[in-house]
Amino acid sequence: MTPSPKAHLLAGRTVVSVGGPDARSFLQGLITNDIHKATLSRAIYAALLTPQGKYLRDFFIIEFDGALLLDCAADGVDDLIRRLTMYKLRSDVSIDDRTGDLQVYAVLGGWADGPGASPGDAKAVGDGIAFTDPRMAALGARLILPAGTAPDMATGEFEDYERLRLSLGVPDGPRDIEVERTLILEADLDELNGVDFHKGCYVGQELTARMKHRGKVRKKLIPVEVSGPLPEPGAAITVDGKTIGAIRSGFDGQAMALIRLEDLDGVEWAECGEARVRPRIPDWLDR
Repeated sequence: MTPSPKAHLLAGRTVVSVGGPDARSFLQGLITNDIHKATLSRAIYAALLTPQGKYLRDFFIIEFDGALLLDCAADGVDDLIRRLTMYKLRSDVSIDDRTGDLQVYAVLGGWADGPGASPGDAKAVGDGIAFTDPRMAALGARLILPAGTAPDMATGEFEDYERLRLSLGVPDGPRDIEVERTLILEADLDELNGVDFHKGCYVGQELTARMKHRGKVRKKLIPVEVSGPLPEPGAAITVDGKTIGAIRSGFDGQAMALIRLEDLDGVEWAECGEARVRPRIPDWLDR
């Protein structure tokens, strides 16, 4: 039996609006994905990088109400707007923080009135917009609604969404991907539909394309099972005293960790503070 849908408020997410005649050409030269794929009926996943190819911010983009909406982490939204504005120059675009105007929900469970089943499928829902998570359909749908508008379904707890995300091994923005330090192929964005290798130039494109072509990704964000107290983000993961990685976000016996791939061979359990962790390669991840 298909479970009834539940809307889980993502209080850690907000929305930035990019509008104006030059909005698409402006973003096309900055982000890792092809902005022309973002329409009224399709959302995309993308990131903004440093010129050296290091992660700055990631977001979902959907066209709605005459603008491009960026569903992004609330922590750091001011920095995202500052960086976008820095690149604005003479472009005829408006960049607006919609915090307080719009809210983001994750919807889990069967939803007959929701978007389609393929990643990125989108449709208008009431006064808002809904889209299947562009990274993978198993993560459910996202719903952007005006603040104060209640979803027309039961509400769920954020923790349920967090358990699902961690079980699938999907990173959650700057909670897992270190700003100005992590390369996006280390954070699996290419395998989560966040990079278009045919779109042409964008900030950080050269190093990203070179790493993909040469296959030189030495570290990956992967899920780990945690036995014992959940370690703090940044805690070192060790095997026989050798550091092989570091823990990132976690909850309820699960966590994400950035681990060197060459050190995974033969490792069943590793140490992390007072806990032990078991690395796990998801089926969707190409090691």
